[in-house]
Amino acid sequence: MERARDELFSAIRQCGVIGAPEADQIAWMDETLDYMKQRHPGLSGTEVEQLRIAGLRFTQPVIPHGREHTALSGQDANAA
Repeated sequence: MERARDELFSAIRQCGVIGAPEADQIAWMDETLDYMKQRHPGLSGTEVEQLRIAGLRFTQPVIPHGREHTALSGQDANAA
């Protein structure tokens, strides 16, 4: 499981799926996990699902960007 996880994370970093649209990330993950199941036939269904969840989380940015995720203005920050 650990080796498969490390390979998945390495593939995510190398392939450019980080920051891709969600539908593309899911399609990429489906294809990659199909490959991983062939490469690591000892993985259980539960382990494959754990890899999917961890992999999809890994593809998300750590800090969300956009208008709804802006810092408070100086005046708003002082009021808190």
